[in-house]
Amino acid sequence: MEERLEKIEQEIKTINERNKRVEADKAWETSLFRLFSVALITYLVATFLLYIVDTEQYLLGALVPAAGFILSVQTLPSLKRWWIERFFRK
Repeated sequence: MEERLEKIEQEIKTINERNKRVEADKAWETSLFRLFSVALITYLVATFLLYIVDTEQYLLGALVPAAGFILSVQTLPSLKRWWIERFFRK
């Protein structure tokens, strides 16, 4: 009986640890810090590539992919809700 109880306690502990990891991953995925970090990296890479190919106004041109990333990420929650309602809540 005691061995069974210990096994159940270990399983609960494992589940709680997994839930904490999942919550942390979700918080990261939805954080503004992540959003702007990826946008900044996108901007820097685009700037570098546009500079390398000798594009005029490469600093301004690099805003396009960075802004596109930000806009796409901001619309995804709305699209996700729509998709879930359309395909899973019938």
